[in-house]
Amino acid sequence: MRIESFDLLDSKDKFHQKALHWSGQFDEISFFNSNGMSDQWGKFEQILAVKALFSFRANENVFDQLDAFLRLHQSQFIPGFLSYDLKNEIEELQTTGKDQLEFPEAYFFVPAITLRWMAGQVHIEAEDPVKIYQAISDTQIPAITPISVQVQSRWTKGEYVKAFENVQAHIQRGDIYEVNLCQEFFADDADISPMEVYHRLNTISPTPFSSFFKVGYHFIMSASPERFLAKRQGKLISQPIKGTAKRGANPTEDQQIIADMLRSKKEIAENVMIVDLVRNDLTRSALPGTVEATRLFEIQSFEQVHQMISTITCMQDPEVANVDVFRNTFPAGSMTGAPKIAAMQICDQLEARKRGIYAGSIGYFDTVHDEFDFNVVIRSLLYNKQKRYLSFHTGGAVTNQAAADQEYQECLLKASGILEALDASLGE
Repeated sequence: MRIESFDLLDSKDKFHQKALHWSGQFDEISFFNSNGMSDQWGKFEQILAVKALFSFRANENVFDQLDAFLRLHQSQFIPGFLSYDLKNEIEELQTTGKDQLEFPEAYFFVPAITLRWMAGQVHIEAEDPVKIYQAISDTQIPAITPISVQVQSRWTKGEYVKAFENVQAHIQRGDIYEVNLCQEFFADDADISPMEVYHRLNTISPTPFSSFFKVGYHFIMSASPERFLAKRQGKLISQPIKGTAKRGANPTEDQQIIADMLRSKKEIAENVMIVDLVRNDLTRSALPGTVEATRLFEIQSFEQVHQMISTITCMQDPEVANVDVFRNTFPAGSMTGAPKIAAMQICDQLEARKRGIYAGSIGYFDTVHDEFDFNVVIRSLLYNKQKRYLSFHTGGAVTNQAAADQEYQECLLKASGILEALDASLGE
């Protein structure tokens, strides 16, 4: 394998479009795009990895097998994903919801070809980097084709309200403080070009943890704004999102909305509960006394929404393996509620479908530098091309102060970018 660097003759965006379309020939594709929003812990602008030399796929005993796979493949960049339902392996939980997407619970691969975009250049690692660069440069971006998808909601508004009220009854009984209640939107007999839909989604809703993933006939098109967990030089970083508001019509209105979010007792309370949960989760992997909330209640603004984000860090205990860090923290607390196990049990009882990859995580292990970076799979489309089944979920925090209609509208707001990318309205 050789690494060579090339100046980008096309614009960065055009070259990555060409590269994505070129990559369509392979059964395994992983593309991460920071959309120019990379923070101090980000390592690249964009990275594309294709064609598995070695792969890991598992539906049971996942963490032990993944640990063995990572130890076997040292000095590698290894992208992949983890399903939310790995919670069942970590705790005594079970998922009863129907699964029509049929993704594996976990998948990772060692790529034959890797492209990294940095500072106006693309760095290609492959057996013949020049050949790869030329092939991508010669790739023609296909014409845009119309999309015809009829998206439906798994729940009526009345069914959502009933589940919401059930959660609040649990809160009032003292069973839990907060639950992230989610609902599915889906399309049967959906015929789409996943790459084209991803490009549209990323154009409509650019985010720092955007990703496109293909394994066989399974596709993930993600516009995630949330980091689940990263490791940089022995430091663990988690950045949960809890708190959402619609963008204003102009900068003045945006500033007023942000000010209202920062004064909102409800939004602050939701965020604090999840910060405490994440701090508790990280403690199990941390050197004593190093867990701290370094930034609280930061507002980050995206195309459709403002988000309240906090940052929690710690130094990893060197006696705790990287895979065990995930075992100690997975799934993301922002997607469960608090207390975590009780909240997940209630979600299993109430939600109509298996979450699967939604609320799980996509990212990579860098075994060269002993680092990793994973997102939270939200604002993301999942697609089984063989079954022509398309699905996405949205959710929000239910607390004692929450109002059913407001939370339902927040679910629709979070769905808006995906619906626009599909050129779809919501059917009954």
